[in-house]
Amino acid sequence: MGRFILKRLALLPFVLFGVTALLFCVLQFLSPEMRAALYVKDPRQLSSLEAVIDKYGLRKPVYVQYGVWLKQLAHGQLGYSETAKMPVVDAIKEFFPATFELTCVSFLPILLLGVYFGTLSAVYKDKLLDQLTRFIAITGYSLPSFVLGLLLLMLFYGKFHWFPPGRYGLDTDLLVHGDSFRHVTGLLTLDTLLNGDWAAFLDVLKHLVLPAATLIYIELALLLRITRSSMLEELGKDYVRTAKAKGLPGSMVVRKHALRNAMIPVVTLSSLLFIMLLGGVVITETVFDFPGIGRWGVEAAQQLDIPGVLGSTLLAAGLFVLANLASDVLYAFVDPRIRLE
Repeated sequence: MGRFILKRLALLPFVLFGVTALLFCVLQFLSPEMRAALYVKDPRQLSSLEAVIDKYGLRKPVYVQYGVWLKQLAHGQLGYSETAKMPVVDAIKEFFPATFELTCVSFLPILLLGVYFGTLSAVYKDKLLDQLTRFIAITGYSLPSFVLGLLLLMLFYGKFHWFPPGRYGLDTDLLVHGDSFRHVTGLLTLDTLLNGDWAAFLDVLKHLVLPAATLIYIELALLLRITRSSMLEELGKDYVRTAKAKGLPGSMVVRKHALRNAMIPVVTLSSLLFIMLLGGVVITETVFDFPGIGRWGVEAAQQLDIPGVLGSTLLAAGLFVLANLASDVLYAFVDPRIRLE
């Protein structure tokens, strides 16, 4: 297993190289003037486009530009993001913790509820519980996230003023940017606790409730369906009938035998879901004005912020490879046949 993990990690630089090279080539379809216009803020200074083009070497061959970017990357420099008004590395440090925090709050309920109710739905097929879980799965799968997000905002913020959008309120904002606040992890739920400020901690949690609830309901749907389908397939196999014929309790047959075999597709989906959340959920972050990595990446793409696009894409590609590695390792624990091989 150790050798397998090392081999997969050794492939990571090649995957990142391929992703960035492909993206870099696609971006070359933009004219140098279009890319240089990003750095010109005053329309009266359009005559300085050529100076910007010469400064950044935008007319040089693509392999030369890509080589310069790789050289900067080797020194830990990803360029300057005009969208974020800061270096790309600092922008990732600024926006990624917010997305990671939202992912941690959302993913565990999605996984636990999806596996639990998906299993019960298969065990009690066509019963009332099955009908309810299927209703949740169908509505969650078909309902656009921005519609659900706006409905939650109108109800719980517009009417009751319970859960506001954003990442924190005005009082917490003053605290977070104050000199006395210690930024330890970048995760405000933890940092507010480490600073001993319970009011700020509760404020941060209040701002997480609606975006997390939106993600849980929307993403839970697919995991419910996959778990239910996989469990129904396993429950109809001969080894399950044999276990029941031997007199084993139904709960033990489901938990010890069928569920473990049914978890293989669930592991695959869960790892992809986790990386999708980590890569940034653009629509949800936009609806709730949540300053995450996904919203920044889209804004960078809209404004032709090439360093920002490359930085966010590089991060997403690396996370995707690591998630695939994690799912392969989890297979060995779920399926003994893979472990023995």
